[in-house]
Amino acid sequence: METDLNRIKVVLAEKKRTNKWLAEQLGKDPATISKWCTNVSQPGLETLRQIAELLDIDIRELIIPTKVEAPKIVYMSNNLSSK
Repeated sequence: METDLNRIKVVLAEKKRTNKWLAEQLGKDPATISKWCTNVSQPGLETLRQIAELLDIDIRELIIPTKVEAPKIVYMSNNLSSK
């Protein structure tokens, strides 16, 4: 069973930010950030919102989806009638 619930480590790397930077921004111990990044523990929703704001992303980018939706198929009609 997959226990990873967040993508904080991945998003920090994508944004070229470090655990230390995030700890300083949030006023948290770097060990706490490390636990979040390794999915040993999880931040609360309010903290996830703060992280998303700091990284200028949608909060959903920090969470691993639990369901993958099938792509939606759009049918377009070729309604070209010649008159």
